[in-house]
Amino acid sequence: MRIVVALGGNALLHRGERPDAAVQQANIDRVATALAALAREHELVITHGNGPQVGLLAVESAADPALSAPYPLHLLGAQTQGMIGSLLACTLHDVLPGRRITALVTHTLVRADDPAFARPTKFVGQVYPHDAARSLARERGWHIAQDTTGWRRVVPSPTPERIMETDTVHELLNSGGLVICAGGGGVPVTADATTGALTGVEAVIDKDLTAALLAEEVKADFLLVLTDVPCVYKDYGTPAQQPVLDATPAELRREGFPDGSMGPKAEAAARFVERTGGIAAIGALDAAYEIVHGRSGTLVRPDLAAG
Repeated sequence: MRIVVALGGNALLHRGERPDAAVQQANIDRVATALAALAREHELVITHGNGPQVGLLAVESAADPALSAPYPLHLLGAQTQGMIGSLLACTLHDVLPGRRITALVTHTLVRADDPAFARPTKFVGQVYPHDAARSLARERGWHIAQDTTGWRRVVPSPTPERIMETDTVHELLNSGGLVICAGGGGVPVTADATTGALTGVEAVIDKDLTAALLAEEVKADFLLVLTDVPCVYKDYGTPAQQPVLDATPAELRREGFPDGSMGPKAEAAARFVERTGGIAAIGALDAAYEIVHGRSGTLVRPDLAAG
């Protein structure tokens, strides 16, 4: 079975953790252990978030006196793909001896007129107290919004239209490789209508929506969205909280999950199931094997009555 695995950014750097290289390596070790059993039985394409990492690089770039201007987000996204891809590739190489593993820097096409450029919603970087966030917003021209535990920078997150390196991913998979690609949603680019020339844009694409598109384009059988909760919950964080263990795309959308947390994951799962007739699931990293085998997580399946 061909499975696209979408790793949440918090699987690589947990909330409140110092963004040290050693901390991220320890978390990558946990990721590799969680995915090793799946990789031995199935074809895997792995993608990952980069919100904490790209935010860290943006802060460092903005504060670097050697630069006349901070590096644009699309280049910072490319840097995080290389860094996280290298960590994943090396660690998976150690737990899957003999397996061909490739980390591929990937570009994702977006529309230049996407309305998301005028409405920043994608959280990047660390959490700040309100006053500190407001001060940084004034100083650096950031947009900020309230997250679950504080305030964070938000940036545009346009809809992914096409992954430019899909043919290469197909070739690597068909040769028996495990592929790491589309990290952080891919490097966001627009294409010139006349020449097709690509231009990087100031945005961070939602990695879950890119994962759904990637799964569709590589003809995956299963989209596995891994996060830091065991499953999807209705009324999460309230006394009425209830697990959702099985749902169709329409049922999932009716719950109206928030954009800053479960919303993109639910939408990604729904899109993949609707467009392909395949299966998607959402659940905890450490239960990855159990989720694929129907013993954990939230299963998202086609609406057979509608079909």
